[in-house]
Amino acid sequence: MKLNTKRTVLVGFAFLSISAFWQMYDSVVPLMLANNFHLNESLTGVIMAADNVLALFLLPLFGGFSDRINTRIGRRMPFIISGTLLAVITMNILPFFANHYFAAPSVGLIAGFVVVLGLLLVAMGTYRSPAVALMPDVTPKPLRSKANAIINLMGAVGGLLYLGITAVLYSKGNIEKYFTLGTITAENGVQAAVVNYQVLFAVVSGIMVISIGILFASIREPKLSEENRAYEAQHPEENLTTTAEDGTEKLPKSVKRSLAFLLVSISLWYIGYNGVTTWFSTYISRVMGEGIGGASKCLLVATAGAIVSYIPVGSIASKIGRRKTILGGVALLAGSFLAGFIVTVNATSITPPMYILFALVGVAWAAINVNSLPMVVEMCKGSEVGKFTGYYYTFSMVAQVVTPVLAGTLLKNISYKILFPYAAFFSACSFVTMLFVKHGDNKIATKAGLEAFDFDD
Repeated sequence: MKLNTKRTVLVGFAFLSISAFWQMYDSVVPLMLANNFHLNESLTGVIMAADNVLALFLLPLFGGFSDRINTRIGRRMPFIISGTLLAVITMNILPFFANHYFAAPSVGLIAGFVVVLGLLLVAMGTYRSPAVALMPDVTPKPLRSKANAIINLMGAVGGLLYLGITAVLYSKGNIEKYFTLGTITAENGVQAAVVNYQVLFAVVSGIMVISIGILFASIREPKLSEENRAYEAQHPEENLTTTAEDGTEKLPKSVKRSLAFLLVSISLWYIGYNGVTTWFSTYISRVMGEGIGGASKCLLVATAGAIVSYIPVGSIASKIGRRKTILGGVALLAGSFLAGFIVTVNATSITPPMYILFALVGVAWAAINVNSLPMVVEMCKGSEVGKFTGYYYTFSMVAQVVTPVLAGTLLKNISYKILFPYAAFFSACSFVTMLFVKHGDNKIATKAGLEAFDFDD
């Protein structure tokens, strides 16, 4: 059995598009809310949690809905195309409201921003689960960790494109010369720039359109999905479900228990990780006086660490198991965040040790992400991939509803320096719950290195 690498890369363009958007959203929108609209950390956290509140309903809804439809272009593709187009239109309106509000505040401008932001989040929510479910649709269960390594690699490329463009285009010198709308006084009297992000939003929307265009032109979803369903029908031993007396399929109690602990683990590590990704750009702006370019460089290093790790992590998981690989990743994540506190507690600027730690964070996150979604969908039958993908994102989004508000409140009422201990604590908790997961692992014999990714022509 061989993984079709070329096909998996092409499917990964959907995830590239999604990752580029959310990397920008998590980095830029908190700065807009804090600097352009002068909102405090708690209110910014509430608004940043709004996308995750919507996702709690939209992701499982549209994931399950895409399981049940059948169109000429497939089950997932209609949601991917329409969601992307609506997102591209609405996202380019946001900087208009933010820029004009800073220049001349009014209720109409902030109301317009909130309405457009809501439409944008709905657009992203309609196609995220269908886009992610596309990989399991066209990939046999034993190969999904390896396929997910490539999918995550493509997502990292999307984040890398965004971070690289931002680090160059929005460097400290360029911000001062081309993009500064004004300044505000931040923590410790530091002067923070209020920035015009219109060009950045346009660039990211271009990345999204090109990515989905490549996906649609190259992937024939109905044909590939049917081939994979035929394979699963020929290999019933890979299905963890059992057949009830009425003919329906259900999960055994032991599998349900593992699924529950796995979903809780997903929530916990997202609480820790997303707390950092949501607040890091604001953290260095308010504490160190660094602009978004400085934050982007650190996150760029983390993305690079993930990129070089995805394929090795997929191969390691095939040899030692997904569960052990995740446990190692979670332990490294918690340790890196704890070390992050030590090296940043008295820092006034970005230092080399921070780059090393963010690289380790990238490696850890790769080990977790490559294997967690395959473990979830391993426990379902092929016709429910969208629904179980929705479960995965529901629990990750629960975390991302909680963490912007909780972390923002702690930063406001205690100190910004609580950010890394906060992330380390919840990452460590996910290690404990992951110990109780006993199903969803899948060990197969593999070739070493890149040979594991040979594909059939």
